[in-house]
Amino acid sequence: MFREGVRLRCVTCGSLYPPNPRLFTCRSCGGLLEVVTPVDSGFEWGRVRARRFGVWRYRELLPLAEWVNPISLGEGGTPLVKVVRAAGPHVFVKFEGSNPTGSFKDRGMTVGVTIAKGLGVEGVVVASTGNTAASAAAYAARAGLRCLVYLPRGGVARGKLAQALLHGAEVVEVDGFFDDALELVLEEYVERSYSKLYPLNSVNPWRLEGQKTLAFELVDELGNTPDVVVVPVGNAGNISAIWKGFRELRDLGVISGTPRMIGVQATGAAPLAKTWSTGSRELQVVEEPRTIASAIRIGRPVNWVKALKAVEESRGALLTVSDEEILEAIKMLARLEGLGVEPSSAASLAGYLKALEEGLADRGETVVLVATGHALKDPDIVRLLVEHGDI
Repeated sequence: MFREGVRLRCVTCGSLYPPNPRLFTCRSCGGLLEVVTPVDSGFEWGRVRARRFGVWRYRELLPLAEWVNPISLGEGGTPLVKVVRAAGPHVFVKFEGSNPTGSFKDRGMTVGVTIAKGLGVEGVVVASTGNTAASAAAYAARAGLRCLVYLPRGGVARGKLAQALLHGAEVVEVDGFFDDALELVLEEYVERSYSKLYPLNSVNPWRLEGQKTLAFELVDELGNTPDVVVVPVGNAGNISAIWKGFRELRDLGVISGTPRMIGVQATGAAPLAKTWSTGSRELQVVEEPRTIASAIRIGRPVNWVKALKAVEESRGALLTVSDEEILEAIKMLARLEGLGVEPSSAASLAGYLKALEEGLADRGETVVLVATGHALKDPDIVRLLVEHGDI
């Protein structure tokens, strides 16, 4: 199933393993794993650009063998929109809300569900704040697989829950927060690797391989590397995956420089930002995360080590923004640029504006704001704004 030479590597101790699709943590130290794809993959822009714009355009840089037929809905290839009025002449929004299920999760799910299908499992299982559930359900339906999702009771936006149900997911509601739902999945389906359901949360390093393609698309579209990439951070898989994509292009000699990665969390759900600001080497857990941005309402991000490495290696930063700043950014993108995004997506614009204030970014730099999900994912936020007379 996997390309020749692909390996798994522990991000903590460096241990190497063969490409086992069910191995998610290091057997030596328990650290998270990342996929290592050989750098002599024969990647050439000329050949790549003859293909459809999207995740599988870059299959030489993905770990699956050429003969594998992907489970795809046409994910990736999302718009890169200049947002002059909202942010400045050198700022772009990568609008991931145009993916098939309306969020960036589709990039990883096409790879993860393709692997699940190849394993011959009965189905897939995820814990979710909503977007992962919607995406997993759609791609599982496409593959003819069962989909089981664990959701925090009452903590999922209606648009996302509706999507999961529409695509036939079996929903289990869990008392507590996302972290409690994920703990159940890790205990039941990751530690017991003989399960007939394949876990597809971002602890799964194979799923993150699809998400790294956002970096490839930015270089492909811009013709160069942006100076700064701003990413909302919840479970922290996306910022680390995007950074991994830039690292791989650098290692291939395709680009010479890499961007600074700026991660943004909501003030009431900021374990990584707190860890970063204190200089701690232990995650500063938030036991009861609170924010209107449900997609990043996570207190114990499983990929925190990878995310910190991404920020440190890229000379970036981690910031927090308030719910009020997020709501204002939603309005700015909608009214000034015609872009409708869910609250977590707007955190990237709010974070960029704060980065300018704090001297972490410059108006002359080329900046990409990753907008992770569509506005219709969370219609109650629009109602909230209307009720308060904000729109």
